[in-house]
Amino acid sequence: MTRVSVKHRIDYAYDHKVLLSPHRFRLAPQRDTQAIIEGHSFVLRPANRLYWQHDVYGNKMARADFDEKTDFMSVEVTLEIELTSVNPFDVLVDDESQHFPFLYPSIVKNALLPYLQIVDRSSVLTAFVGCFEKFHGETLSFLVQLNQHICNYIRYVRRLEPGVQSCEMTLRTRTGSCRDSAWLMVQVLRRIGLASRFASGYLIQLGTASGDSVELHAWAEVFIPGASWIGLDTTSGLFTSEGHIPLAIGPGPEQVALVEGLTEPCSATMTYQFELTNH
Repeated sequence: MTRVSVKHRIDYAYDHKVLLSPHRFRLAPQRDTQAIIEGHSFVLRPANRLYWQHDVYGNKMARADFDEKTDFMSVEVTLEIELTSVNPFDVLVDDESQHFPFLYPSIVKNALLPYLQIVDRSSVLTAFVGCFEKFHGETLSFLVQLNQHICNYIRYVRRLEPGVQSCEMTLRTRTGSCRDSAWLMVQVLRRIGLASRFASGYLIQLGTASGDSVELHAWAEVFIPGASWIGLDTTSGLFTSEGHIPLAIGPGPEQVALVEGLTEPCSATMTYQFELTNH
């Protein structure tokens, strides 16, 4: 068991005073994270009226309304977390779902419809998915193979441009950020009949060759009856673990933006920083 503190700060600077629209922040950890969240604080400046809400997918969300014009905005999130090693394979898959392919019971499938929508029908993706459509075997073993295949096939790059690449672009270039390969995984899973969703949050890594670290990260989740949602990290090729702290989860990237809001026309810069303290 390890206790850590995470501080995450985002600063926006505007070249003149502007009026900010209502902003929404999905920067609170999910209740069902594999880690234990012992404390969470959210500080936003300038002065605002803050309302805590939940979106339609159950993500906790802060809405801020601003009355005065400003030339800056800053957000600071602090988390106190207890990390205990978990075995992602220690799950009980329902009998009828232990071997792939399988069909969801109708009542389950109806609840999962938003996570079964296929929004990318490119021929490049169709050809890629064809490699997996004929697989028959143990479900968890199949997910391991699929996750590792995408991890090995797509070279990770740190991409600063906003948004997510199309699956076709990711497959043609064989490169992508964590959010690009996660979205590819979501669409592959749906093509083979498995409900999947997009997750965005923090990744805490301790004791690596480069030291301890925390950063924003994205991964995919797949619904397996009995095991519920299983996280697949396409950057590492591993199942998610206690170091993955989800902040927002939904059918696709556009539903889980961590910060949403508009400003009057201006020139703006954004900087961010992380601080991880291992107790």
